[in-house]
Amino acid sequence: MTTALAAALMVGTTGCTFDAEIATNIPYEPSDGTGTVVGDIAVRNALLITEDGETLNLVVSLVNQSDSDRAVTIQWEGESGRESERVLVDGSGSTVLGGPEQQQIIIEGVEVTPGALYPVFFQYGDEPGSELLVPVLDGALPEYELYVPSS
Repeated sequence: MTTALAAALMVGTTGCTFDAEIATNIPYEPSDGTGTVVGDIAVRNALLITEDGETLNLVVSLVNQSDSDRAVTIQWEGESGRESERVLVDGSGSTVLGGPEQQQIIIEGVEVTPGALYPVFFQYGDEPGSELLVPVLDGALPEYELYVPSS
């Protein structure tokens, strides 16, 4: 009786996680940025760096998962309305934006506080785009000092 009861209890309690989703299979951004996928383009670790809240530097990696080159349009609401910039991402390659030696997309004339989220839209070709709420950070952390735009 005791053995049967122990076996039933063990099966009953271990079965609770039988259909639970495995946490390591849940995609997430392991850093301060955010991301999405637009067709063949993976937008990874997007964040905005600012010192004064009026000039923002977009730091992001764009990864092309196809063999064809893609021209990605990045849009945001700037001082003169809807603004955009096109960025070429080589087939099976990646483009990193925002570093001191890399192409930079500077958003100017806005008022946003570090810690806020700022909408940035990513799209290419006929693919439906995706608007991300991108975290705004300042250069207080040493790893972001090089990304602070000059005002």
